[in-house]
Amino acid sequence: MSVSPIPLPPAPAAVFPSVFVSHGAPTLTLETSAGRDFLAGLGERLGRPSAILAVSAHWTTRSAAVSGAVAPETIHDFYGFPDALYRLRYPAPGAPALAERVAALTGAAIDPSQGLDHGAWVPLMLMYPQADIPVAQLSVMPGRSAAEHVALGRKLEALRREGVLVLGSGGAVHNLREFRFGGTGAASWATGFAGWLDAALEAGDAEAVGNWLTASPDARRAHPTDEHFLPLPVALGAAGPSPRTERLHAGFEHGSLGMHAYAFTGGASA
Repeated sequence: MSVSPIPLPPAPAAVFPSVFVSHGAPTLTLETSAGRDFLAGLGERLGRPSAILAVSAHWTTRSAAVSGAVAPETIHDFYGFPDALYRLRYPAPGAPALAERVAALTGAAIDPSQGLDHGAWVPLMLMYPQADIPVAQLSVMPGRSAAEHVALGRKLEALRREGVLVLGSGGAVHNLREFRFGGTGAASWATGFAGWLDAALEAGDAEAVGNWLTASPDARRAHPTDEHFLPLPVALGAAGPSPRTERLHAGFEHGSLGMHAYAFTGGASA
């Protein structure tokens, strides 16, 4: 007499850190650089999430919005670059169920047509080149403070227990006015801001990050506009109220782009 095996419950989802990466120039996918090499190995280092919520510097809205597209298009939101860049596609499936979950947690509006801008697909093309993990995007709101973005991230903490990778994509330092193609090294204002950021994150000081414009004397030169900084406080907030930081990468490209990356854990979901 055969006995049917008792079905086992599904394995619990891995608890992912929330992550911030600097995506650099759009040409990162075509270049040879330390930043590219780092991102190309990051997906294997993190493992495979059930879905990805990409918080991109390149989708800016007045209030929070999340993309609900079933098959998001690859958006080439830049001008004057090599033709090869415009031929690239990242055909990942969308994540409508994740979008609904994010909307329920945060009150974000669902945009059914928003595709993946280069803040999302440039790092993801390197991290998960098979493009087989569902992706939704969450916008940033330059009209609102970094502290409000930390609070927004806190509402996403539960996603980490559900196997979702919350991926902030912007720039640790992002000053295009002082961009020097191929430039090496960095000016003292750039290294000064990066050093302040390292120290604040190492201390788990979400309040300082939320007040970055007054907490660091180099803030406005490191970020003449806010949008490339704001994905970081969202990722930091998603680690919960007692974040712990691991710096994953550091360095500068083109003189004024800080390529630093961080993983955040802690809080109730550690």
